[in-house]
Amino acid sequence: MDDFGGGIVVAVSSNDTYSFTKPNRESITLLAGLGVEGDVHAGVTVKHRSRVAQDPTRPNLRQVHLLHEELFAEVAGAGFPVRPGELGENVTTRGIDLLGLPTGAVLHLGDGGAVVEITGLRNPCAQIDGFQQGLLKQVVGRDPESGEIVRRAGVMSVVRAGGPVRPGDRIRVELPAQPHRPLERV
Repeated sequence: MDDFGGGIVVAVSSNDTYSFTKPNRESITLLAGLGVEGDVHAGVTVKHRSRVAQDPTRPNLRQVHLLHEELFAEVAGAGFPVRPGELGENVTTRGIDLLGLPTGAVLHLGDGGAVVEITGLRNPCAQIDGFQQGLLKQVVGRDPESGEIVRRAGVMSVVRAGGPVRPGDRIRVELPAQPHRPLERV
């Protein structure tokens, strides 16, 4: 079922060393069960430093970070210019409500067979303020009515099928069976 329509890949990014931003690439290759080939966060078990410190044997539910380009316009309006890859994402998208997807949604990226499954919301950290002071408050806040924390810094996923991903690739969304579970931080 493709209720969320389709979108497009705007940019792809990876980095083989730990740094907040990731350089844009002409293409990236997703590896099933691992993540982005050559990226520091690829692996079966957790690779993010804070999670490794807690328990290095936990499964890596953060193999590929996707971020919606629409966020850049929103934060630019508040004085924070951001370009693809600068918030550490691997895939920058346009035209998909990533934050509105349910847990388990599947994204087919391009025609090369790459498939990721959404595992949850990115839980942004204070490194964002190291990139641009005050930006963290733009991507994490509280819902004025419910008081619940709202995370807007993209979604995390695992690679179900490998393949190349390039800017301009179409994205097809496949929703899981009902009932849908809302995204939680991972």
